[in-house]
Amino acid sequence: MEPQPGELPQGLEILIFSIPFLVLLLAYITGKVIEKRHYANIHDREENWVNIPAITGKHLPDLPAVASAEMVVGSVVISVDHFKRFLSGFRKIFGGEMKSYSSVIDRGRREAILRMKESSPEADLFLNCRLETSSVSKGKGKAVGCAEVLAYATAVRFERPAE
Repeated sequence: MEPQPGELPQGLEILIFSIPFLVLLLAYITGKVIEKRHYANIHDREENWVNIPAITGKHLPDLPAVASAEMVVGSVVISVDHFKRFLSGFRKIFGGEMKSYSSVIDRGRREAILRMKESSPEADLFLNCRLETSSVSKGKGKAVGCAEVLAYATAVRFERPAE
């Protein structure tokens, strides 16, 4: 059966209606791949720093003599992917926890701590470690929601015994 004038062929009609779903599927797959790669990168870098603690306490008893101490900072801005942004639109309508944003904050915190540690590779200990989180974009209009995470601490290097 041929389409009437002004009508689209059935195959073209199906294609046009499937485009939004294909775009969402592409956004989902792309976001998952990028997030998975970032988590793998974070995990590999955390293994290098596992023996250098970042402690939230201000003072620790029985520490060796301190050779140097300096403030160190690491910061990162992480944005949500387009699929998570799309899902958050439904959460805004129906309410509830935005679980899709949890991984964004988790990645931001871990990345900020790693950058802080990497800024002082000779440190033996990071004391008084603190994290600050702020929203860079409130998501007004077409803005994409972003979060900045700032990690700061005192990098301590102990005196080495004379050989």
